[in-house]
Amino acid sequence: MDNLKDPVQPSGPVSSKNWKIHVDRDLCIGAATCIAIAPKTFLLDSEAKAVILTTIDQEDQNTIIDAAKGCPTAAIIITDERNERVFPK
Repeated sequence: MDNLKDPVQPSGPVSSKNWKIHVDRDLCIGAATCIAIAPKTFLLDSEAKAVILTTIDQEDQNTIIDAAKGCPTAAIIITDERNERVFPK
C-alpha cells in the first residue's frame, strides 16, 4: 500500500489538521464501519485492521468523528493539539 499516511505506523498515530488519529490494532476487528463513513481516511490492510490514508486531510473532521463513533469496538482514538481526548471521551 503506497497510499498510507505513515507507512511505518500505518494505523497511526498520524497528525491531520489539529488532531492526532490512532487506530488501536488490538481493538480493531475489521468491521469496516470506519471505511463506509470516512473512505478518504480509512482502509483495511491485509490483516483486516484499519490503516490511515494520505487523503485523510481531504476528509471533514466531523466525518472522522462519525467514523470513530461508528466503530463497534471504539478502536479509533482522536486527540487534540493539547493531547486531550476528542473521542472517545
